[in-house]
Amino acid sequence: MNDKDAVFLKKLLATFKAEAEEHVRAITSGLLELEKIPESERQIGIVERIFREAHSMKGAARAVNISGIESLCRSLEGVFADLKAKTISVSPDLFDTLHTTVDSIRDLVQKVGTEEVVQAGPPVKEVASESEGAGVSRETVRERPSTSRAEAPSSPDHPVRGHTEETARISKTKLDSLLLQAEQLLSAKQALWRHVSGLREIEEIVDSMANKWTKIRPSLRRVESFLGGMEKGGHRKEGASARKLFEFMEYQAESTKSVRAKLSAFEKSAARDQRSIAVMLDSILEEARNVSMLPFSQLLNILPKIIRDLSHEQGKQAELVVHGGDIEIDRRILEEMKAPLIHMVRNCIDHGIEKPDERLRTNRSPTGTITVTVSHLEGKKAEIVVRDDGAGVDTAKVRASVVKTGTVSEEKAKDLDEAELLQTIFVSGVTTSPLITDLSGRGLGLAIVREKVEKLGGIVSCESSPGHGTAVRVVLPLTIASFRGVPVRLGEHIIVFPTSDIERTVKMRKDEIKTVENRKTLSLDGRAIPLVNLSDVLELVHNEKRERENESVQTVIAGPEENRMAFEVDEVLHEQEVLLKGLGTQLSRVRNIAGAAVISTGRLAPVVNVADLVRSALQAKEVTRLKAVTEGPQKAKSVLVVEDSVTARTLLRNILEAAGYDVQTAVDGVDAFTALKTGAFDVVVSDVDMPRMNGFDLTVKIRSEKKLAELPVVLVTALESREDREHGIDVGANAYIVKSS
Repeated sequence: MNDKDAVFLKKLLATFKAEAEEHVRAITSGLLELEKIPESERQIGIVERIFREAHSMKGAARAVNISGIESLCRSLEGVFADLKAKTISVSPDLFDTLHTTVDSIRDLVQKVGTEEVVQAGPPVKEVASESEGAGVSRETVRERPSTSRAEAPSSPDHPVRGHTEETARISKTKLDSLLLQAEQLLSAKQALWRHVSGLREIEEIVDSMANKWTKIRPSLRRVESFLGGMEKGGHRKEGASARKLFEFMEYQAESTKSVRAKLSAFEKSAARDQRSIAVMLDSILEEARNVSMLPFSQLLNILPKIIRDLSHEQGKQAELVVHGGDIEIDRRILEEMKAPLIHMVRNCIDHGIEKPDERLRTNRSPTGTITVTVSHLEGKKAEIVVRDDGAGVDTAKVRASVVKTGTVSEEKAKDLDEAELLQTIFVSGVTTSPLITDLSGRGLGLAIVREKVEKLGGIVSCESSPGHGTAVRVVLPLTIASFRGVPVRLGEHIIVFPTSDIERTVKMRKDEIKTVENRKTLSLDGRAIPLVNLSDVLELVHNEKRERENESVQTVIAGPEENRMAFEVDEVLHEQEVLLKGLGTQLSRVRNIAGAAVISTGRLAPVVNVADLVRSALQAKEVTRLKAVTEGPQKAKSVLVVEDSVTARTLLRNILEAAGYDVQTAVDGVDAFTALKTGAFDVVVSDVDMPRMNGFDLTVKIRSEKKLAELPVVLVTALESREDREHGIDVGANAYIVKSS
């Protein structure tokens, strides 16, 4: 096969894979719908629809020569042909076999484009035989309780908004690239604003020059007249020089007027262009966001099958009810929320809904209900509530689990009220299950939910009522691209709060601040709100002398309603639109920080994770404050950062400077050793894998120099093997930190 044919085949397989995934979704949805409908005329229509989907996928699989999928589709086609002809009837065993067959097809579709598909012969034949065997069994219909009910996106009764519009297939990679480029336009918009602001500042300087010239002109005229008298009195040379000087000054004044007029016209033109381009960029950004928005139903359509399978495995009966599936949200958020949503639904079945006989003993329907409700909130947010009508959370078991895992002490656990206990179920290791199974018992599910939700800038909470069920409530932003943010100043640092997490900003007199249980507190609208210094929570240096001199305190009130906190800052700057950037895979999770953003001044600023920030403030018993010495300047500790990657070098530098260190950088070991010979440093932080001289060799050279032998060396590297760690210790490094950890 030549290269051209190989490229064509790759594209053809990609097209088949996308088409096959749609067929699999449609068949699964049809089976779930068929399973809950008794034999009727409507059942015939569903059978016909599934038959057509299987037939179409069989033809597509044959076209790309994937015999395994073709064989399974032929088996399905045969079964549904028999159902159409009424030579067999549906039964629970038949449905189980059909779902198994579709699951096998789904697995094979995921492997399209790899060698694994070719090797899938024997298992495929076995499943095909099982499916055909079920087809000829001609079992009679048995009544079976419904195991899932949802506003299925593929159901004709619940069409997804927009499906009547013309659509085109676009690769996910191309779409992501287009969206990323559109988001970058926000930086261009901010740059234009800075340029126009710069022009206005220059115009003000020129205006000032022109005004000063106007004021001193009468005085200069008198001086000119005096010097003219000197020229007539015999001082011709001096008078001529003075005349030339005044002529030049007149020329300067006229030139200033001309520059002033041209600059004013240019500034006005630039401002008009900036406003026009800003409107266009906003429109492009909005359209790009709309392209990336998908209805929640795209995420929810995986749930009916999951609920059916899990309920069947545990001998339980459960149905799914969905409200608000047409609400749209950023596709990237949907992808990130897939695993958390599955964890929440699994919890409903495993921990919430009881077996039918237990439910009947309490005069409830043997079939439990899992309700997923999606709704809009103010501030471009969405709320997802996953609720079951099961037994509710056993708080006594939760209390015992948090003590057992060491999350809180036994004494403190006794003081936790029900709401506080329910929040601890999101802590890793906390579980009410006495056994570890494939489904649960490790206490990781809800911990993963919280981690994912907070990484997306959302919050999660739990409510439960004994005998009436449990609800997990998730609040998320509708998009993760750009957002409104409020920058605040802490000394020389700029920190950004997402506007959606802020209740308000308040400036209060110091005498309005009270102390309750050794905590500073503000009183707002009859509520007592704890006050903490943001610098303390982020462990940054702040000037205590200036704090004492200030008569007022500027605060940002933020956090979830049940845990509002007031964060003291030096200054609150103007709200603006900012583009959130991740910190990269090496820093995928940084306490208190959600990412970074370029603000309107062009400066890079960290964006706080408010949920983390509140938790850090609440958990801090004693905060170690890095006090700035106000009596005189204090020399900061000096760090030499050695890193060949400009991204990692900039990141390390910013982290260390934010912690109060004086940082100098080097691009490799040779550059670093030169710097060490000419400068004084308190510690070296070095990468290992670098050109010219790596980190190991640099450490050896440092240890061989008498003046540098005691200098601490920290190796920060991606090399994580045991041999590399031991090598780092052998050459004399004081610490070896793996970037991925």
